[in-house]
Amino acid sequence: MNLFSERNDRILIIDDNPAIHDDFGKILNPIRARTAELATAEAILFDEPADFGQRLSFQIDSAYQGKEGLEIVQRAVKAGQPFAMAFVDVRMPPGWDGVETVARIWKIDPDLQVVICTAYSDYSWDEIDRTIGRSDNLVILKKPFDNIEVLQLAHALTKKWHLTQQANCKLIDLEEMVGIRTNELQDSNESLKREVEERSQVEEALRVSEELFSRAFRASPIPMAIVTLDEDRYVDVNDRFLDMSGFLRDEVIGRTSTELQLWVDPEARARLFEALQNDKSVSNFECKLCTKSFEIRETLVSLELFSLRDKPHLLTITQDISDRLRLENQLRHAQKMEAVGKLAAGVAHDFNNILTIIQGYASLALNSELPDSETRSSFTEILSAAERAATLTQQLLAFSRKQMIQPKALDLNKLIEQLTSMLNRVIGEDVHLIIKRKSNVPPIIADSGNVEQVVMNLVLNARDAMPKGGTLIIGTEVIDVDGSYAKRNPEAMLGRFVCLSVTDSGCGMDSAVQSRVFEPFFTTKEFGKGTGMGLAMVYGIVKQHEGWIDVTSKLNEGSTFRIFLPAGEGDLVESDAPRPSSATPPSAGERILIVEDEKGILDLARRVLLRSGYQVHGAPDAAHALQIWSSFEGNFDLLLTDVVMPGGMSGKDLAEKLRCEKPRLKVIFTSGYGVNVLGSEFELVDGLNYLQKPYRADLLIQTVQNCLDSG
Repeated sequence: MNLFSERNDRILIIDDNPAIHDDFGKILNPIRARTAELATAEAILFDEPADFGQRLSFQIDSAYQGKEGLEIVQRAVKAGQPFAMAFVDVRMPPGWDGVETVARIWKIDPDLQVVICTAYSDYSWDEIDRTIGRSDNLVILKKPFDNIEVLQLAHALTKKWHLTQQANCKLIDLEEMVGIRTNELQDSNESLKREVEERSQVEEALRVSEELFSRAFRASPIPMAIVTLDEDRYVDVNDRFLDMSGFLRDEVIGRTSTELQLWVDPEARARLFEALQNDKSVSNFECKLCTKSFEIRETLVSLELFSLRDKPHLLTITQDISDRLRLENQLRHAQKMEAVGKLAAGVAHDFNNILTIIQGYASLALNSELPDSETRSSFTEILSAAERAATLTQQLLAFSRKQMIQPKALDLNKLIEQLTSMLNRVIGEDVHLIIKRKSNVPPIIADSGNVEQVVMNLVLNARDAMPKGGTLIIGTEVIDVDGSYAKRNPEAMLGRFVCLSVTDSGCGMDSAVQSRVFEPFFTTKEFGKGTGMGLAMVYGIVKQHEGWIDVTSKLNEGSTFRIFLPAGEGDLVESDAPRPSSATPPSAGERILIVEDEKGILDLARRVLLRSGYQVHGAPDAAHALQIWSSFEGNFDLLLTDVVMPGGMSGKDLAEKLRCEKPRLKVIFTSGYGVNVLGSEFELVDGLNYLQKPYRADLLIQTVQNCLDSG
């Protein structure tokens, strides 16, 4: 049977009551012709002309249980003769009820039109809906039913089944026709298909790109803006642009960069747009921009040309590099100061060696019988000049952080109080001194003499910046340095620091002078009125105490030097510990081993100590010293050794090796660099076990005797 060329009138009755089957047979297969009333009802239902002469009977199969009905449906579907509809009773004990039967049948034949026959006391519609769900293939027929109603349902649902199959067939035919036509046109339409796909991909990519761009634009940490190409008017800006420029959004949108006076140099803007004409983008164009508060910012501007609403626009990316340039300059300055410090230390070392010889022999000559006062006066002048030169080398060592220091817990407020009267005398009557000390300032671990030098040099520098008088403010406070401050100053460290500030109302400094203010021998004073070592020494002392300096200054507005020193803990000291006695008792003939690579200093030290009654042996390096030590079987009372020597073994290494053999051996270290070349593990006391070059003959003798007499 062709299911789709003629109606499918196969109906399945599933009911456990045989009388119901007979009733459906009488209704669906009547002997008499259809009445005019039924024909008219059918015509109205299907919108067709009434045909009173046609006779119709249905093919009816019966099942008395749900399982039997399912098997009949399975056989029919397999044979290609499916049922158009089924009347299913709800109550069919025992076994499946009608609802469960329908649910199982629809798994085999989902197109089957079903009429569930139920009495008023049977399943409700909600119960049926919960069990098998909503379906347009399901009708509920309440018992007792009317014959005409049954017949109408049979006609309507079988025709519905037929129309559904025809529609499906038409759809299949249409799909086949479309497939055939598509195959015929595939070659000619292949390029069009690719174009459509590519366009879809482009549109989707554009949509995604616009969405991503919008998100990136808003969230970017870099200032960004969109401006029109023809008028340079701002269409949109992100929050970071507003933060950088200082403007509000309403103040920017619709205006031009010229109207906002963003450009410090209008010619730079012209050069930027000239570069854009040669290409569609410009990267990292260096220029200066002015904020709403007239602050000048160093920036890198990049431009990218793009189309927005079919009009050309520019995406501007502005990187504010002001802080980066400042930090780079500070880093370069710190590196330069470090390099200058190393150079200064090397110069001081070599100069100290020369001065040691000059001072030593001059002091020897003065201590001897000189025939006339003129010669004696000449040696006195030589010694005085050598001592002034030694002071200069000490300043170089202070700058390079290689001088001898004795750090202790120090009350900075009390130190400034003790210096106040002297500072008033130094600055003069035309300078008004103001002291602002915070009461909660903790002690610092520092050398009191060094800190006094820092205060004195800063005050003198401030006084010189106010030749016509002014105000000088010295202050102390405690500052907890956090990450935000440390980012602005590469020399800063995190933690609690005591800040010493010196502020003057003097002439101030420009950026060029500020960049060199701590360099040795740099000065803005007239020739002969300054050595240029004061602030250099301040810089070295502060760095040696693990601190740093901040300087802020403007021309004609004064300067502020802020010294940061680590806050410490410990008992405060009232004064420095007394130095060893300067009295020089007579020698007991102790044996001394001198190790010095500078021949002039070695000869001087040997000569001075021999004249004082000591047994002296000298060596130019550690290797010769070990040979002498071995030849005397270590029978020495004191080792006087330079720290830095050639040959691969330093004075520190030599002392450790000899002390392993003779733990009670006394050692004096000497150096032209400074004490910190030995490291922090050595506890050195100047005049006891450390002798800074240059030294006089009497200081050498005194230090040797102090060391030998120490416990």
